[in-house]
Parts: sequence; structure tokens; C-alpha cells
Amino acid sequence: MRIELKHIVPAPLAGTFSLHPVWDQEIVLQQPEAYSVLAPSGKGKSTLLHLINGTRRDFSGTLLLDGRDSKTFSDKDWAELRAKQVSTVFQDLRLFPQLSAKENIQIQARLGAYLDENTWLGYAEEMGVSALLDKPCGKLSFGQQQRIAILRALVQPFEWLLMDEPFSHLDEENIRIICGILEKELKERQAGLLLSSLGTTYPYPFTQSLLI
Repeated sequence: MRIELKHIVPAPLAGTFSLHPVWDQEIVLQQPEAYSVLAPSGKGKSTLLHLINGTRRDFSGTLLLDGRDSKTFSDKDWAELRAKQVSTVFQDLRLFPQLSAKENIQIQARLGAYLDENTWLGYAEEMGVSALLDKPCGKLSFGQQQRIAILRALVQPFEWLLMDEPFSHLDEENIRIICGILEKELKERQAGLLLSSLGTTYPYPFTQSLLI
């Protein structure tokens, strides 16, 4: 899926800048490129990802997804896009705390799975969370929950993976392991990646950085 941003300005940021490398510019994001989105808090990293997956729609300008103006999308169109083309790891994770880690992943798998259960269970082992799968997500640490949210995002089909500060509570070794899994999966799917951070450098072969 080709993503085109044409002079987009999120409503909360209107009038707060004069010249910006992303907002109010013309930018094209293409598969299978991997983009590192870098910015301090409050500059619009999360907003950019939320505009692309349709969870925010308060902006001026034009967002084209495969040539189609996002403002013509119905709620059903957005739901289908999030089910088949765009998978997201939200900064707040959006897991169901009362359900087990495994149930959180299985719910996504029932909605539409790309990975079979044996594959994602293998990834859970690599990430060091296989022993936690039967525990309620609300009982896990935030770093453990981040790994479950990443697994859940990988289970579904996607052309773009959007990750909003996904490694904020993970150590270097876990980040290295997950980056290896991401590289393998995205290469196999020929998918694009948008990964936001506060400026941290990660061991992933990003092809471009977007400074917000």
C-alpha cells in the first residue's frame, strides 16, 4: 500500500510551527521501506501513526492510501484496512487486562491470522514470554505486555506495521531479538515499517528517518 501525505496538519498542531519536515509537506511512504520516526514527546509521532490507521481523523490536507482519499473511507473501510493491511502496536498497547496473554493473541488470530499458532508460539519462546501466556495481561509488567502486543500485531496479515515506542520498557537483548523477528517477518511479507521513538537507535536496518 502506497501512503501519500499531502500538506497534512493535525488539528492539535495547527499554527504551532512555521516549517516542518513532515507536517504541511508532500511525503510518500512505500513498501517495503522501513522508517524510523524520531521526535520528542508531544511533537506528533503517535498522531502520524494514528492518522494512517484511521484512529484519528482530525487533520487538514490529504491522506491518500493506494490513491484513495482517506476522507472518503467509511468506518467499515477503516476496519477492513486495520484487519488486512495495517497492523499497529499502540503506545498504550490496548490489551485486554482481564484476559490471558494467549487469549489476547488468539482473539486477533480469530479475526484473521497470517501466522499459524506454532509460529507465534515459537516467537513467544524467543521473546522469553512463553511461560507467561496463561497469565492475565493485567498481571504482567509493562515490558512483558509490550512483547505480547508485538506478537499480537505480527499474527495478523499486514502491508504496513506501525509501532509506537514499542521498546520503551525492554532491555537491549530483548530489543535485538525482536528486531531480528521483525526483519524476518517484514522481509517475507514485503511489508513497510513505521517505528517511532524518542530518538533511540535500534538494531534494525531502517532505510529512512523521519524527524518530527
